[in-house]
Amino acid sequence: MAVWIQAQQLQGDALHQMQSLYGQHFPIEVRHYLSQWIEGQLWDAIDLENPQEEFKAKRLLDSLIQELQNKAEHQMGEDGFLLKIKLGHYASQLKSTYDRCPLELVRCIRHILYTEQRLVREATNSSSPLGGMMDTMSQKYQQINQAFEELRLLTQDTENELRKLQHNQEYFIIQYQESLRIQAQLSSLSTLPPADRQLREPTLLSKRATVEAWLTREANTLQKYRLDLAEKHQKTLQLLRKQQTIILDDELIQWKRRQQLAGNGGPPEGGLDILQSWCEKLAETIWQNRQQIRRAEHLRQQLPIPGPIEELLNELNSTITDIISALVTSTFIIEKQPPQVLKTQTKFAATVRLLVGGKLNVHMNPPQVKATIISEQQAKALLKNENTRNESSGEILNNNCVMEYHQTTGTLSAHFRNMSLKRIKRSDRRGAESVTEEKFTILFESQFSIGGNELVFQVKTLSLPVVVIVHGSQDNNATATVLWDNAFAEPGRVPFLVPDKVLWPQLCDAINMKYKAEVQSNRGLSEENLVFLAQKAFSSSSNNPEDYRNMTMTWSQFNRESLPGRSFTFWQWFDGVMELTKKHLKPHWNDGAILGFVNKQQAQDMLMSKPNGTFLLRFSDSEIGGITIAWVAENPNKRMVWNLMPYTTKDFSIRSLADRISDLNHLLFLYPDRPKDEVFSKYYTPPLCKQPLIILLLPTSDETFITAGFISEISLCLGNAAPETPSPPHGEPSL
Repeated sequence: MAVWIQAQQLQGDALHQMQSLYGQHFPIEVRHYLSQWIEGQLWDAIDLENPQEEFKAKRLLDSLIQELQNKAEHQMGEDGFLLKIKLGHYASQLKSTYDRCPLELVRCIRHILYTEQRLVREATNSSSPLGGMMDTMSQKYQQINQAFEELRLLTQDTENELRKLQHNQEYFIIQYQESLRIQAQLSSLSTLPPADRQLREPTLLSKRATVEAWLTREANTLQKYRLDLAEKHQKTLQLLRKQQTIILDDELIQWKRRQQLAGNGGPPEGGLDILQSWCEKLAETIWQNRQQIRRAEHLRQQLPIPGPIEELLNELNSTITDIISALVTSTFIIEKQPPQVLKTQTKFAATVRLLVGGKLNVHMNPPQVKATIISEQQAKALLKNENTRNESSGEILNNNCVMEYHQTTGTLSAHFRNMSLKRIKRSDRRGAESVTEEKFTILFESQFSIGGNELVFQVKTLSLPVVVIVHGSQDNNATATVLWDNAFAEPGRVPFLVPDKVLWPQLCDAINMKYKAEVQSNRGLSEENLVFLAQKAFSSSSNNPEDYRNMTMTWSQFNRESLPGRSFTFWQWFDGVMELTKKHLKPHWNDGAILGFVNKQQAQDMLMSKPNGTFLLRFSDSEIGGITIAWVAENPNKRMVWNLMPYTTKDFSIRSLADRISDLNHLLFLYPDRPKDEVFSKYYTPPLCKQPLIILLLPTSDETFITAGFISEISLCLGNAAPETPSPPHGEPSL
């Protein structure tokens, strides 16, 4: 069911929230009449922080206006005439509002759609029976919303009690003034004649006694009211702390963890808007209670009554200040992280956001945010509140930005769009640690004032670890450091400690996530692929996945020590496979045409039982970022499996894999038995010209064959092969 159809069924507060999303910035009539079109557009596909995406947003704006105009033109009848005028007016209004800032339209509609979806989801969950029908996330959300409702009722109750206390105190003061007036009258009796004094004094004394008795009794009642109110505030603050702990220490920390895993290719972290709505509810409730406590303090000062209330109010004031301080400092977050592999002299971006900025009116005095790069040691000192004397480990250009408030989404954020790391100051490295293992972080800091400068907060937040490189050749090893950190960092760690070794299945999860993200494929690494990788990582021959379940892999094995007999590490080899697949082999990987993770012996065993001309594609063992073709063919003496020299990115930049397979006429069937044209023909391109080609063929025995000819006329006859020559010592020499 369309979201808009469900949104129209909302009731009560949810309906009010939905209606408040609309206004002059985006009329609700536009949402209604273009609901199907609006929900059919890819609003999430546009990166709001990338100015280059503005043309996509402009195209959506133009389409929206065109849809409105089309809808207006098709209105008929008396009512249709008025609607035609109204829709035409809205088309002009939206064009005027967003023509110069089309990204704001995207931001606005994304916020509207997300909020509607949330409101519908919450309404659906609250109306359905509890139990197995509701998943864990829905239960958690319902518990949080129930706690907010309880807080609302408690806050309303203390507000009513406070008003009652104020009313009673005002009446008490009036009676106290009456007692002073009676006392003044008694004092003035001394000037009267004795007869008059004796006549009036008993009445005044009686009235004074009555009033003083009432005042004494009422003072005790007021004190009890004050104590009861303070106890109710204590209960509210306890629930506030509990709710804030759930939202900040559980939900926000989980969001940050999802953000970190997204750096390894995990799913988008999402959920920030609902987190903001919770934090804003917290801020609103905290501020209401703080104002109540301050009013109670004012009443106490206005009418001091001896007792413990002064100490209780001081304690409540201190507690509520701590709560709001934790909220403000914890909700200053990095919405869009800077790149974790950071190259000097290269432009980069980041976005920071204050989740409670709009609710606390921080934007009334727009704060400025400063970005600084600091080392791992400086980050440790910062979290220990040690004096770092504002040290930095480098110089960032364009590192100051003012936070802006976006009315349509209610977000307060600072968008750093053109930062650049001019220089970096490295620390002394430990042991075998390389520059690509050294971690830095971007420190964002600002100062917020709320309540008319009543409270001022110094806020700081650290980015995920970044590795600084000066040349593209360092990217591979820097990415390994980042991947290991993102995958295995634990919440609340000392910056930036990670385990030195992890279980093999944990590493499999991490590299599979990275592989799917880099290749942009739903086809991840199969259990057979992971067994192949385990064999490579541990120099093992076992084909049983269970043999690797409890094995651990150290960081050194991952990307410090070279594989046996090779000049590269496990990660460098795997990263080369990812890069090659991402750039040149993605469609073939998605089609299942590339087995890839197969060694030479496995390829031979698989092909020997197949008809001549059967071939498979496997990643080269001996060369980073290479793929080879293995095929079975008959020579005069026996059937043999042959291996073509590996193709690399350089080769595929000249001619694609599909075209190269088309050129090789002796390749007939893709393993196990699919005709090659059936698999690859949709990727063939017509040959532009005939080009000479030299191919090195390497059989499984120690022989090397060289065949020369025109690429479109290759015809391999193994019986007339070139003279035998000894092969190089390694299995697959480079071209």
